[in-house]
Amino acid sequence: MNLFFSKISVLIAVLLLFNSCGIKPSMEHRPDILGIETIDTTRTKLSKTHYKIGKNSLYRNKHGIWELYIEGDALERGVIGGSLTRELMHKQETAFMEKIYELVPNTGYRNFLKKTVAWFNRKLYLHVPEEYKQEIYGTSLFGLEKYDDFAPAYIRMLYFHGAHDIGHALQDLMLVGCTSFAAWDNKTEDGQLLLGRNFDFYAGDEFAEEKIAAFVNPDNGHRFMMYTWAGMIGSVSGLNEKGISVTLNAGKSKIPLQAKTPISLVAREILQYASSTEEAIAIAKKREVFVSESIMVGSAKEQKAILIEVAPGKLGVYEVENSNKLICSNHFQSEAYAEDSRNLKAKTESHSQYRFDKMQELLAEKDKLNPQKAADILRNKEGLDGVSLGFGNEKAINQLLAHHGIIFKPEEKKVWVSANPYQLGTFVAYDLDSAFKKFEEGNVTKSVMLNEQNIGADPFLNSEAYKDYEKYRKLSQELTHAISKGKEISEAKIKTLKSLNPHFWEVYKISGDYYFQQQDYKKAVINFKQAKRREVTTLPDEEYLDKMIKKSYRKI
Repeated sequence: MNLFFSKISVLIAVLLLFNSCGIKPSMEHRPDILGIETIDTTRTKLSKTHYKIGKNSLYRNKHGIWELYIEGDALERGVIGGSLTRELMHKQETAFMEKIYELVPNTGYRNFLKKTVAWFNRKLYLHVPEEYKQEIYGTSLFGLEKYDDFAPAYIRMLYFHGAHDIGHALQDLMLVGCTSFAAWDNKTEDGQLLLGRNFDFYAGDEFAEEKIAAFVNPDNGHRFMMYTWAGMIGSVSGLNEKGISVTLNAGKSKIPLQAKTPISLVAREILQYASSTEEAIAIAKKREVFVSESIMVGSAKEQKAILIEVAPGKLGVYEVENSNKLICSNHFQSEAYAEDSRNLKAKTESHSQYRFDKMQELLAEKDKLNPQKAADILRNKEGLDGVSLGFGNEKAINQLLAHHGIIFKPEEKKVWVSANPYQLGTFVAYDLDSAFKKFEEGNVTKSVMLNEQNIGADPFLNSEAYKDYEKYRKLSQELTHAISKGKEISEAKIKTLKSLNPHFWEVYKISGDYYFQQQDYKKAVINFKQAKRREVTTLPDEEYLDKMIKKSYRKI
């Protein structure tokens, strides 16, 4: 299922994301940009894959990952980062904006929605630290002018940072089904802290094509590395020079009525300014968020990981006792949420508890974890007890839609990030100390990765099963679109769909929907029942199948 760009969720999500159109932003939206005209934006192009501005650089390694280094104050980082990554940023913007125009072709309706969502984000700027507004403003100077009629570049970029928040809030629905873990002591090969996570945020194939390993050397705070995309100064996965790692896992949220601090900017602030879990908690406490989120924080010097569970008006901290591992999916575990009805509903109705249990199972099976074993866990596509889920099932740890997988060894200040596609490509290794040393010397002419420590691509990537899955993705989107338009579909295509991904329940749900629409109720019942025999993703999905079976029987 194309989660982010599924009909209604993309319509609302993206328009909420890039709002403020038709309303001119007041000057109080804008940060202090004194001295911006003195910043050198002249980019030297050394090759098609290598650019420099002073010591700042952008280089594309052989695995397709862009390695970005930026330094200086907020305005400098923003302007220079925007200049270096301009083409990549344009690609990200275009991916979003073209989808808007595709889904909302009517100009009048689009303008109506723009004005409505402008109200939603009317006070967002009050909840973004001045430093980050300056950095976003600098980046926005390189936004595409052709979208200025939709919203000025700075306003677009400012609200771009709410993508993660808006996306999973609307996927009550469950857009972001991330799974993460931490292990230490006698659970790891060397006793050191080891963390891994999948960032299952899907915003379309084009959105995930150009990934950036960004190394940031700010004038204030700690140096840090984060895995991100062009135009994004917030963090969803990162590690700083003090050995603090940060990852995000969405929680169950109600649809917000007003934007506050985007969670990616809270995570960024922790990366830049925290050197302990206590400092991370203090940063999270001082920010008002507008969605529910688990922030997993690993600490090298404390040799442990914790969960900071934030929601509008509530914060809880979860730590394990007498254990050597911590697991996080998409429900909260701290006392603060023990009786929270929304959280309890998430555990009952979503796939969060299933993935949590699967991660427990995988960690129990694998002893003495190391980065290779961590990658194996993140790539696992099976259900509990080895049950076949079909490919693309959100009950899997590897849902085959992740923007990236990432592994941390905070005590050694090492990180492994996955190359395309999903988390199946090579996990590329970096050492923060050696990388920053090379960047600061200003003579980087090649990748700063630790080539000898890379983790090889998943063998699944070269299998017929993978090729079939990619064919399935395209065909399922084609058929789902045809059903929505009431078009006829050949029996051959339905047969092909089933042959490409036979163990996935959604294959039969799509087929059942088609036959029901065509008033072939007997075939509809057969397919809905076939779907029920597979591992159905959520309780609402099961209820839908039951409802459609009853409706079909009544029509026969």
